[in-house]
Amino acid sequence: MALYEPDASGLDLGRLVPLEPTTAANGVPPNINNTNPFPLSSEGRYNFLLDESIGQTNSGTTYILVISPPSGNSFSERRILVEMLGVQRNDPLSSVALGYRATSLDGQPIGLDGNTEITRQIEIRDAAYQSITIFEIGVDSVICEADQISIIKSADRSAAQPGDIVVYRLNVKNLSATNIEAITAIDIPPVGFELLEESVSGQVAETSAAIETTVAGDRVRFRAIEPLAPDQVLDIFYAVRITPDALRGSGRNSASLTARRTDNNFRLQDGPSEHRVTLDPGILSDCGTLIGRVFEDKNFDGEQQADEAGIPNAVVFLDDGNRVVTDTDGLFSVQKMLPGQRTGTLDISSLPGYTLAANLYFNERNSLSRLVNLSPGGLVRMNFGVTPTFQEVPES
Repeated sequence: MALYEPDASGLDLGRLVPLEPTTAANGVPPNINNTNPFPLSSEGRYNFLLDESIGQTNSGTTYILVISPPSGNSFSERRILVEMLGVQRNDPLSSVALGYRATSLDGQPIGLDGNTEITRQIEIRDAAYQSITIFEIGVDSVICEADQISIIKSADRSAAQPGDIVVYRLNVKNLSATNIEAITAIDIPPVGFELLEESVSGQVAETSAAIETTVAGDRVRFRAIEPLAPDQVLDIFYAVRITPDALRGSGRNSASLTARRTDNNFRLQDGPSEHRVTLDPGILSDCGTLIGRVFEDKNFDGEQQADEAGIPNAVVFLDDGNRVVTDTDGLFSVQKMLPGQRTGTLDISSLPGYTLAANLYFNERNSLSRLVNLSPGGLVRMNFGVTPTFQEVPES
């Protein structure tokens, strides 16, 4: 056990708190010499004496209590922020009231009631022998156990196509020293992964385990009916059907786990655990094809006639970042484009000696950009008419 002053942030360790040394004549067991840090005895008790005369109990004074477990065990270090709330002298002056607030810095409880913050005021009649109990626990309790539950998500395949069935497994393990209950796994499947509820099953040590399934929006909740003993493993199996909508998603889903200890009702959690399925469109695809031409528009109608030649090496920038260049006939095409509203912009600087041809019939085409609606699996055209900078006279 060690008592530190906070650093400038107020949450990390500064220097060790200097304590007034004591002897067997004026010290308090077990820390007779008031040393800091202090190694715990087999009884697990410790104490530090604070000196009011140098302001160690003044209101606003803070300390960080550090519990460092011995090496070679499963316990993790604990840090607790202790803030003094000041001393209030009572009448008669034979007693004082000291207030303090203890706050967990790691989110784990600091009492068997599960609280992460404790605020108390105690009456002290003999400061040399009356202790302030911040918390009192057994070393095998949840307070210092590092890992108490775990969840691992896996599947029977790493790649799938629309129409395939993927079987997932949620591997839940009780790593604590007591039974856990209210075991709930929250799974968030990706777009286009359809749960087959009749496929849900549970298994503990090759014995069937009842699983309650609830679907709410984009979340699936699996709840185990029976508690899980220490070191037992619960496997939750379920299947999903891959729909064509999955091609618009990432194929990555995640699962998180919550549970409750039966000895002290502490809430436990782990995750999220992720698994990604690579999606192959197979024979299904809703992508479309974009075709277009950059041509010399002699009559300024926006449409290409037989005597209007295509312009090679023209550059068109698409909204998805692609850059396409026209061929010798002024043609360009892009396959496997996502459906929806797509835009393209003509880079007029790629056509020295040409400028955009004014359209005499459609005002929306008097722009270097074009907007088209590409339907799923469809074909759409995007043309750009240009004219030499000396401006030809429109044909009558």
